[in-house]
Amino acid sequence: MDAAETRPAKPPLRVLLAAPRGFCAGVVRAIDAVEQALKLYGAPVYVRHEIVHNKYVVEDLKRKGAIFVEELDEVPDTRAPVIFSAHGVPKSVPEAAAGRNLFAIDATCPLVTKVHREAQVHHRKGRHILLIGHQGHPEVVGTIGQLPDGAFTLVETAEEARTVEVPDAGNLAYVTQTTLSLDDTAEMISILRVRFPALTEPHKEDICYATTNRQEAVKAIAPQVDALVVVGAPNSSNSQRLREAAERAGCARSVLVQRAADIDWPQFQGIASLGVTAGASAPEVLVEEIVDAFAARFDVTVETVTSTEEDVFFPLPRALRPDAAE
Repeated sequence: MDAAETRPAKPPLRVLLAAPRGFCAGVVRAIDAVEQALKLYGAPVYVRHEIVHNKYVVEDLKRKGAIFVEELDEVPDTRAPVIFSAHGVPKSVPEAAAGRNLFAIDATCPLVTKVHREAQVHHRKGRHILLIGHQGHPEVVGTIGQLPDGAFTLVETAEEARTVEVPDAGNLAYVTQTTLSLDDTAEMISILRVRFPALTEPHKEDICYATTNRQEAVKAIAPQVDALVVVGAPNSSNSQRLREAAERAGCARSVLVQRAADIDWPQFQGIASLGVTAGASAPEVLVEEIVDAFAARFDVTVETVTSTEEDVFFPLPRALRPDAAE
């Protein structure tokens, strides 16, 4: 008897791929910034903090000649480019770089820069600022570092929104981290609006288009599947929020994995349908790797479920445009 005939048939599995998923325009710009710096100026290129929160991307850039550091004092006196990550940095970082005459290139996502500018305007107008975000996240550290101590009060939860005390309830504004849960943030803003009727809001919401679109795409497929995989890093805020969004939308078996090797296969025993998405800093090659891993164990059919189309593009920082090194 042929060996193939004795092999048990693989169970069928319907895979729904969320679209949009994966890289956003800010992440593409940040990764391109490092690669273009290597092309124009050669290795090494120093990068403060992970350029984006994805181990695969960071390791790939290391192989090409990028050196990642957490603080500027780890960078030697050099004329090599020093790139600031997509998450943004406190004002003290570019000031320190200028003080050492380092060749600094800011790859902060323009949508994070928008939040920084909003906060600066509020501060100039004498408003105290409520910052909705996660303590210690690089983006929050960078935003708080735009202004003097005491300019912000951090609000992390709905409970904190109910109890936060402010110096002047009539002279108050809020900004948010760009990668938060839409639902959690809406709840906190609703509470703050009731408590502080004079609260000044952003002209356009701070949660970025990519975070919004990826969460909405997950909500569309989560009720249709037995399990859902988010491809992303555990320290990626937007990836963690995707997993939470899937759970809230009706898929209790939602997990975050970085690579196929991280999959806990017993969790997926007996499923007939699977949702797959990726955080904004996860490359498509890792999505393909995950789908291939399931295809090795299941008879897979793949469908893409598109909730919206994206066409956002951010140009590279000026120092990295093609004529910069001429």
